[in-house]
Amino acid sequence: MTRKASTFRIQPSVRGALEHLSEVLNRPMNQLVNEALEDFVARRSRQVEQDLETTLARLRAYRARDPHFREAIAAAVEAEAQHGRDDPAQGEVVTGELVNGQLVESAEETGPVQSKIHRLLNAS
Repeated sequence: MTRKASTFRIQPSVRGALEHLSEVLNRPMNQLVNEALEDFVARRSRQVEQDLETTLARLRAYRARDPHFREAIAAAVEAEAQHGRDDPAQGEVVTGELVNGQLVESAEETGPVQSKIHRLLNAS
């Protein structure tokens, strides 16, 4: 595999320690940095893999506890379809048409103040 030069900023104290270690071990700094990075990447990769496996195990345990999660989703969709326009949690229903990527509200459904604020917010 072809090696590629890279530039990194290293804290002066770390660089000094690396230079000293390089002299004591009689090995190039480049070799020491590559070994350190290889160790770091291997260790962190194992940690990330363990974290992902833990998350996956938790998801599987949840599915086992709630085998009808699809029914729960279907019930939520059905409720949304039945009560969507009247659901206070959804906020106000705004009607109009999309013109050049911006909503233009129907004049009869909004007052002059609301229309002005909407125009200001949309920078139109």
